[in-house]
Amino acid sequence: MFIKKGDTVKVISGDNKGKIGKVLQVLAKEERVIVEGVNIVSRHTRPSNAYPDGGIIKKEAPIAISNVMYYDTKNNQASKVGYKEVDGKKVRYAKKTGTQIDK
Repeated sequence: MFIKKGDTVKVISGDNKGKIGKVLQVLAKEERVIVEGVNIVSRHTRPSNAYPDGGIIKKEAPIAISNVMYYDTKNNQASKVGYKEVDGKKVRYAKKTGTQIDK
């Protein structure tokens, strides 16, 4: 898994192509991610304790992890993610720019 919770990603295919957002959740078993502001779906709900009025609720739905790419906010570029060893630790880095992702 190259993408982790909290990463900024760019959608590279599908209806939301080109959108940039923060990863809210990674569903590793299903190989899907939930990205903030991407793939918004409407859900009709009955009144409950959580939603006393009920109605239509909009929320993010998962998208395939293969449809997103890590987005380097410092250089404003989407990049593949690689791994390298720094000071005996395995860290992620952006292949296009060479910047280190993990501290």
